[in-house]
Amino acid sequence: MALTMIPPSDAPDFLAAHGWGDARIVPLAGDASFRRYFRVIGEGRQAVLMDAPPPHEDPRPFVAVAEWLLARGLTAPTILARDLDRGLLLIEDFGDVRLRETLDATPQAESDYYAGITDLLLHLHGQPAMDGLRVHSLEQWLGEVSLFTDWYCPAFDLKVDEAGFFAAWEEVLKPVDVDGLPRVTVLRDYHAENIMLLAGREGIARYGLLDFQDALVGHPAYDLASVLEDARRDVSPAVEAQMLERYIDKSGMGEAFRTAYWALAAQRNTRILGVFVRLWKRDGKAGYRQYQPRMWGLLERDLMQPGLAPVRAWFDANIPAEKRAAAWSD
Repeated sequence: MALTMIPPSDAPDFLAAHGWGDARIVPLAGDASFRRYFRVIGEGRQAVLMDAPPPHEDPRPFVAVAEWLLARGLTAPTILARDLDRGLLLIEDFGDVRLRETLDATPQAESDYYAGITDLLLHLHGQPAMDGLRVHSLEQWLGEVSLFTDWYCPAFDLKVDEAGFFAAWEEVLKPVDVDGLPRVTVLRDYHAENIMLLAGREGIARYGLLDFQDALVGHPAYDLASVLEDARRDVSPAVEAQMLERYIDKSGMGEAFRTAYWALAAQRNTRILGVFVRLWKRDGKAGYRQYQPRMWGLLERDLMQPGLAPVRAWFDANIPAEKRAAAWSD
């Protein structure tokens, strides 16, 4: 699924209908889905055109979550214009200062930035969960890790004990599913490449949120694991430990949260190992292969936690070392 960055043919009419008829349209980005983004540049102003073409994409969840986040003091793009049937949105442009590149340029500020985005999650998790979202719990967690056996294992001709795989994961995740911690709005793709830094704003408002259309209602540990065990950049283990303690101290959730954090980090990283192979094999997006050694490093570190012993035993018995990070070193 190689995306071409040519604006949709109906984009000029859409823009003209909403007062942007004289604007230029330039490519901005594509992502792992069918969505594409273009910068729209007019006289002294600019915005972003999101193309979420039906039937592959539906912009309605993005709109609903964006408006919900804005109403709760978080910074999501304002929706400037919409044609939901054609999958076109004109949204606020957050500019080009992304957290990922800022961290790369100023690694000494890593702790400060991650403190800010951890506090953002604490604010988000202090709100009642958004109505109408799908639930993210044990059934969904087990379904997601199946991407590893469905895609990763066949790619390396691995014959594995699938029944044992799911039994191990259920043993680890079932206690998390019933741990009694509040269920919250989970942005689900919360990481440094989906967070923009906005000038002239302070506190958590300076962090512009993107790519939240797949939001769910789920465990509060999930998004913290997503941002601290980032597939696209190395977060120092010291900062990860500091932010985990920061969240626990400020939320008062205690050891149940810590247990859930490591279990859901491992679950997410296992899912991503499968997702990235699917993007490579099915969708022709070989670039995602570059992240696999990092994902294996993160997963293997997660599996050293005592609560992950059943899953660690399964990996040790079924996935040899040469089929892990070493397989992606070419």
